Amino acid sequence: MDIQPPASAPRLDPRPDPFGDPAAIRCERAASELRAGRPVVLRSSAGQARAVLALDSSTAHSYAAFAEAARQRHYLFLTPTRANVLGLQAEDGARVALAGVSYDDLAAMAYLRQDTAPSHWTPGDAVDAGAAEIARLGLLLPAVLAVELDADDGSAFEGCQWIALEDLDAGCSRAAARAYELVTRTPVPLRDVGMSEFAVFRGGVAQRDQVAIIVGQPDLSHPVPVRVHSSCLTGDLFGSLKCDCGDQLRRGLAKLKALGGGVLLYLDQEGRGTGIAAKMRAYGYQHAGLDTIDADAQLGFGADERRYGSAVAMLRGLGIAQVRLLTNNPTKVERLRAAGIEVVERIPVTGEITADNEQYLRTKAARAGHALDVDALILASQ
Repeated sequence: MDIQPPASAPRLDPRPDPFGDPAAIRCERAASELRAGRPVVLRSSAGQARAVLALDSSTAHSYAAFAEAARQRHYLFLTPTRANVLGLQAEDGARVALAGVSYDDLAAMAYLRQDTAPSHWTPGDAVDAGAAEIARLGLLLPAVLAVELDADDGSAFEGCQWIALEDLDAGCSRAAARAYELVTRTPVPLRDVGMSEFAVFRGGVAQRDQVAIIVGQPDLSHPVPVRVHSSCLTGDLFGSLKCDCGDQLRRGLAKLKALGGGVLLYLDQEGRGTGIAAKMRAYGYQHAGLDTIDADAQLGFGADERRYGSAVAMLRGLGIAQVRLLTNNPTKVERLRAAGIEVVERIPVTGEITADNEQYLRTKAARAGHALDVDALILASQ
């Protein structure tokens, strides 16, 4: 049945809103509710209404309350990636009924390493995928508890935030996701690089601050050397030996200086877009012997969850349309080109290869398509 929003819910004007895109606002509120451990109700144009709760932010108490409100009709949705890990051929993801399933057993199905697949499951749908996307937007694991609502369920979830499935397409895919404005820019002297300028942009669906570091005085009338660098707390700040991110950050800045000036975009995309908590979980699986891609798959994530709308918006905000991209990742080149940025050249930027990160770099080359000849780099360093 078609479950309508409560009569008291405000109707947002579909016209341009001075306080932001209404669809993007609802996306942000829904992601915030899931992060806070509260359910949201997701509606489709076909009249479906589904209450969802993120497993990552739930507790034994909230799970029990959700199960009771759902009258034991609730299920766990697994992404296609996680379903495949469990040996399920589920192109649209898998639903696993949870009636009688304890809270402690949920994690085993959702993200822990196990060899036993659920004996009974049904395919997911677009609404389930939308719920997982809201969780991803909130930097949570894409494992959600859900229940299809009918007329008898209206009061149980009456106070929950409502969001339409169409809001995800509109709020996360159109202009709202690429709407960034320059907040401030100021000179900052950097060790071994010299006087640079930090430009802070704010926007996108999650309203995060993103930073552009402008090295020297790049000539905007020619293709500008650019490094698009995703944040890595462990490598950039603490010098982790598990990756080469810190090396790429510092060598990238040095390369920009050597090329006569350029821009490094420092994007808030920890763990290839999964967030710091998921990244640490994945690190645990890597310690147990999985490579970085398989570790993320255990958690339900794809090989690369990063988005580049903010990078495109920042480049355009700086007046840059043509770039010489410092990267070993051809996919990054393709994504920027698809978004309208002309990439005229790809310039490699490598880090130091150690016993701790060698396998990580080999995985990048073999499974993620990065242009890295690890053996040649090891030989050159000897």
